[in-house]
Amino acid sequence: MRLEQLQAFLAIAATGNFGQAAQQCGVTQSTVSRQIQSLEAAVGMPLFHRSAQVKLTLAGERFLPYARKICSSWDNARAEINDLLAGNQSELCVAAIHSVCAYHLPPVLQQFCRMYPQTQLRVTALGSDRALKVLRDSLVDVAIVMNNRFLTASPDMVVMPLYKESVEVLLSRHHPLAQKEKLSWIDIASYPQVVFKDGYGMQRYVQDQLANHGLAPTATVELNSLDAFRGLVRQGDMIALLPQSALVEARTDSALVVKPLPDAMDMREVVLVTTSDRLEIPPIQYFCSLITQLLSQPRLDTLSA
Repeated sequence: MRLEQLQAFLAIAATGNFGQAAQQCGVTQSTVSRQIQSLEAAVGMPLFHRSAQVKLTLAGERFLPYARKICSSWDNARAEINDLLAGNQSELCVAAIHSVCAYHLPPVLQQFCRMYPQTQLRVTALGSDRALKVLRDSLVDVAIVMNNRFLTASPDMVVMPLYKESVEVLLSRHHPLAQKEKLSWIDIASYPQVVFKDGYGMQRYVQDQLANHGLAPTATVELNSLDAFRGLVRQGDMIALLPQSALVEARTDSALVVKPLPDAMDMREVVLVTTSDRLEIPPIQYFCSLITQLLSQPRLDTLSA
């Protein structure tokens, strides 16, 4: 059964004439006749009484509402797709790591809303692993995460590099390490650490760095709020390894100190991830190009604040 057969059936039912139905469908009368014959063969019964005024048979009358429903559903589906291609998207969902949500997204979101005021933006702060999972599950359209090539190695995934930034050590001004001019990895491993929860790229980063130096953290507390990181570190001997963009407010806090890692050139990469099919939708395409343009070079005034 083919869509054009159903369309021919509806045209004949409406006009009562094969010739008029052919004109309505933009095909020849013989084509319409063949389509109806094939449709009747698939149904297993005649659908029309062939006479001067073509009328529906009993089977045709029973079949009519189903044909209308199928064709209506097809028209609605085409309208939905055309709306997408025209940029009429009701919402755009983004999952991003906390530092990006806090310091980089606001100007991007404002500019996007001016371009697509009818599109509802929904932004959720998540760890990198969780953000990529909800993208794979089609719960969001875009994920902005710490790069992990093992989790984005899929033919349909599109990965756009945004920026690289250093990772630094956050500690209390009264911490024993605060007075040291240069930290070692043994120094870092000697004190309990505040880390992001499981599923965050930074947790894996800290574990990998210590493991690469044959070390393990003394103890850890897992959090997922930058405010909580600063509050806990401020109180005692705990330290935290955080990306540069997550330390903007810490640099202005007189109770805290930020020091470089022993490997000062070590960087983390932040990327935008979406799927190839989503990039065909104008609002998503615009959002991705906008954020790539604005974040491909980190704003120095923000990062040095």
